[in-house]
Amino acid sequence: MSSSRSSFISVVSMNGGDGEHSYANNSGHQKTVFSKSQTLVVENIKETLLDLHFPECIKVAELGCSSGQNTFLAMSEIVNTIITLYQEKDRNPPEIDCCLNDLPDNDFNMTFKWACSFQENQKMNVKTSCFVSGVPGSFYSRLFPSKSLHFVRSAGSIHWLSKVPEGTEDNKRNIYIRSPCPPNVSKSYLDQFQKDFSLFLKMRSEEVVSNGRMVLIFKGRNASDPLYREMCHYWSLLTDSLLDLVSEGVVKEEEVNSFNLPFYDAGEEEVREVVQNEGSFEIKNFETHEHLVPYEDSQEDDDETCRLKFGELMANRKRSITEPMLVAHFGDAIIDRLFKKYAHNAARHYIVSRSCTKTTVNFVVSLTRK
Repeated sequence: MSSSRSSFISVVSMNGGDGEHSYANNSGHQKTVFSKSQTLVVENIKETLLDLHFPECIKVAELGCSSGQNTFLAMSEIVNTIITLYQEKDRNPPEIDCCLNDLPDNDFNMTFKWACSFQENQKMNVKTSCFVSGVPGSFYSRLFPSKSLHFVRSAGSIHWLSKVPEGTEDNKRNIYIRSPCPPNVSKSYLDQFQKDFSLFLKMRSEEVVSNGRMVLIFKGRNASDPLYREMCHYWSLLTDSLLDLVSEGVVKEEEVNSFNLPFYDAGEEEVREVVQNEGSFEIKNFETHEHLVPYEDSQEDDDETCRLKFGELMANRKRSITEPMLVAHFGDAIIDRLFKKYAHNAARHYIVSRSCTKTTVNFVVSLTRK
């Protein structure tokens, strides 16, 4: 069950609901990763308010909010920082407009189940109003009125491209960039990232006020060679699991050959080059955080139990992210079997290295609108 490039991008959404394989129940690691960026987020919020002379109404956007409570945990930190700073400076409390964006197929219902607890937990008094709204649409297009945003945060989203790049037909037995895929495939991915990230910046430049800020948190890479991936890299494990099904006759090899993830983990210089060339924003901070995927062993668990738990944990995490894309291309009949293979392959690597660590990094980049 193949899908065109144009229709495929509509399913680049996480698994909705609150079931076993939902993003809401398998995004604890993202919560940990994103929390490491909060210091930079808070610093940039404060600097924004000072630069903008404490506006009466502040509009904040979260791009790629997905489903579950993570987006509200981040928004709570932002809102509380705003309120606290206004109090410290003896300013009248502002109205705060919190806009949550993702693709239309995102499970906004699951996200907004956390809205009430979010508002209850704010440091708000009767003079402070906080409004929350959903904004469906691709962040590679315009989403907000001109010069309306004061602060933008995006976490775990910019590495998803607007589409699968053209020119990936030669990427045999791979679902993304990994040796030995041809150099032209890697170049196609880089070209698509450059186009998409430049477009993202252009769209935001029209929406963010002068001296407004963005903090972007997304997957990158330390290796200079874009083809380099460790064997326990999560996409390597997914590729290997699909090829296992090919060897068993469950999936046709041509189906794997025609499936490529719209994902690119850029290098730091690639990111900096796009920002400089697009020209609307200035980089204020650029941090690189190692992306670890550990599994904490319990003293009561033996090696076999830890191995199996690690495999299941990794499989559920990646299923919550990729299942809609995989179903759109391969159909849903293979999904359970595929992720049993994934759990087995992840557990096998756990034996070798005790955990699949340092496979990628996260970039945390703060930008100021010129």
